[in-house]
Amino acid sequence: MLNTLLITGTDTEAGKTVVTAALAAYWQKYYPQRSLGIMKPIQSGVGDRELYQTLFNLEQSPAEITPLYFQAPLAPPIAAAKENRYVDLALVWQTLLALQKQRDFILVESLGGLGSPITDELTVADLAGAWGLQTILVVPVRLGAIAQAVANIALARQTKINLRGIILNCTQPRQEAEIADLTPPGLIQSLTNIPVLGCIPYLENPRDLQKLAEVAANLDWEIYCS
Repeated sequence: MLNTLLITGTDTEAGKTVVTAALAAYWQKYYPQRSLGIMKPIQSGVGDRELYQTLFNLEQSPAEITPLYFQAPLAPPIAAAKENRYVDLALVWQTLLALQKQRDFILVESLGGLGSPITDELTVADLAGAWGLQTILVVPVRLGAIAQAVANIALARQTKINLRGIILNCTQPRQEAEIADLTPPGLIQSLTNIPVLGCIPYLENPRDLQKLAEVAANLDWEIYCS
């Protein structure tokens, strides 16, 4: 859907939450007259849902942010089994459809990386492809990032994901020279044929809404995702 953007990553701890929060802060600062929704469709353990409730006035219930919530911080099929439950993707989909009717723009943060399991049969990549959502891939700035980006984009193409771009994210302080050495945008774009929309620097306070909006303003995400 054109009013919905999925934020996924190459792995866990790639920086999906920082990117989602930055785009949300930007949207609420520059488009205050247009409504925003945020979803973390499936969450295992305390974390992102609670952060979004604290940072943003979304006027969404916890169930509207996260339709499926498991206590154990494990892959959903494993966490669900421990609670004698199952991963109800129909509930997630219906919640998203309802939110799409209510909000002008929705940010959906996936769990884990594209290859992370959602059920015993499906990965995040399978779901992203089936739902046809515009998608941004978050790539952390670290050794091995180029290979991870190439592999994840190959998976995205295999599952027919509508991948709009890559955002690099510094999970620790990095100098410009380090970023250029570890995640050279030109090389990544040449290898994947996917645009690099920019890089989010390491943020000492990832809850600073002004700073989050500022770093999002330096990304080219609106060019490719509007």
